Amino acid sequence: MSYFDHIYTASPDELPHRARAVYIYLRDRTGQGQDCWPAVKTIASDLQLSRSTVKRALHDLVKVELIEKEPRYRENGSNTSNRLILRK
Repeated sequence: MSYFDHIYTASPDELPHRARAVYIYLRDRTGQGQDCWPAVKTIASDLQLSRSTVKRALHDLVKVELIEKEPRYRENGSNTSNRLILRK
């Protein structure tokens, strides 16, 4: 069973096209494990989408449990890119 099965069969109401594109991008960036941590700005630039669209797509993917977001912080306490864990 391919990890894209849900991507292919989900209705547009459940999983918009923006979320499909971002999920495939993330899957391509994971390597051997199930996690990656590209910045929203990097995803937006690489896919030629707005940052807002990428944020909505990530929210869609979390909602259908295809990914999990884990916040990450620098030593000084400021935010850095989230760790994204692909579930399926």
